[in-house]
Amino acid sequence: MNDLIRYPLVVLVLFAFTLWLSARIGLYFRKRQLKQEEDDRHDLDLIAAATLTMLGLIIGFSFSMAIGRYDQRKNYEEAEANAIGTEYVRADLLPAADAARVRALLKDYLDQRILFYETRDEHGLQQINANTAQLQTELWSAVRAPAGAQPPSPVLALAVSGMNDVLNSQGYTQAAWWNRIPPAAWALMAVVAICSNLVVGYASRRAEAGFIRLLVLPFVLSIAFFSIADIDSPRRGVIRVVNE
Repeated sequence: MNDLIRYPLVVLVLFAFTLWLSARIGLYFRKRQLKQEEDDRHDLDLIAAATLTMLGLIIGFSFSMAIGRYDQRKNYEEAEANAIGTEYVRADLLPAADAARVRALLKDYLDQRILFYETRDEHGLQQINANTAQLQTELWSAVRAPAGAQPPSPVLALAVSGMNDVLNSQGYTQAAWWNRIPPAAWALMAVVAICSNLVVGYASRRAEAGFIRLLVLPFVLSIAFFSIADIDSPRRGVIRVVNE
């Protein structure tokens, strides 16, 4: 489930077919029932309304969770860009040679961070993470050496503190990209959606329900699931944080 929801288009196709098939199965059992009392039909309408209401609430909560995670990724990306820019300016507080080295490393580091946000290749991402870790070590050494070679001062402390913000912001960003809607929430949505379509198919007034009529609800629900999966997929979704 966790690997499946990383591909929004797969979610769209799979849910559309599964939910439509659930509605057809419900209709099949409806056809096998020779007679349906009016009270039974009323009970089915209540059950269908209740399950659809529950499904709507679950989808709404899940959509809200996906939007919250999208905003969190966007905010952390902005904070990381600000931290890198601030440290680039604070490099002037270091001795000239050290300042030049820190700025050169920050430029390389910025290139790696941009690649992290833009790449969709998992193997390439592993190399980017390795390069980022190496550059972080070099950046910290570049500010630690001059700070340790001179008496403590508030000026050098600003440069060290700025580098600490640069390193911390990468960790916050990484955690935000790992923070996804739990698979248990997806499983709950899938179960309730399948049950809803089974009930809708079984509660159909006509045993010969049309193909299009039983396709509307699965299609609408699959679009909703696609939107949630797309917003919650920072690398493979259509809706992505735009780097400016």
